[in-house]
Amino acid sequence: VQVVESGGGAVQTGGSLRLSCVTSGFTFEDYAIGWFRQAPGKDREGISCINMNDGNTYYADSVKGRFTVSRDNAKNAVYLQMDSLKPEDTAVYYCAVQGPPVLTITRMREGLYEFWGQGTQVTVSS
Repeated sequence: VQVVESGGGAVQTGGSLRLSCVTSGFTFEDYAIGWFRQAPGKDREGISCINMNDGNTYYADSVKGRFTVSRDNAKNAVYLQMDSLKPEDTAVYYCAVQGPPVLTITRMREGLYEFWGQGTQVTVSS
């Protein structure tokens, strides 16, 4: 199983970025993709999740209303559109695979996610 994130970069406050997460090497149907981030000196935080089967989504309060997660099952891809970025969004962003089966998309426990990408850096300057 491979999980590859891309799309990170450096932007100014208020800017936008779109992260991509592409998976390969499995044929699961009942799975979810979670997005996590880890800022320097902080614990990893689960910020969003999408159920690849039914499209249900979850957002942490810290990103709700600014970030949008979407999927393209044909491409085995998930996208995280990040708008109105703030300096506190600076972190390494990871995507990870949960399932099968999908147990929950609203409780972002790292232990539920078996396969992880290498991360992509997002830096937001003021």
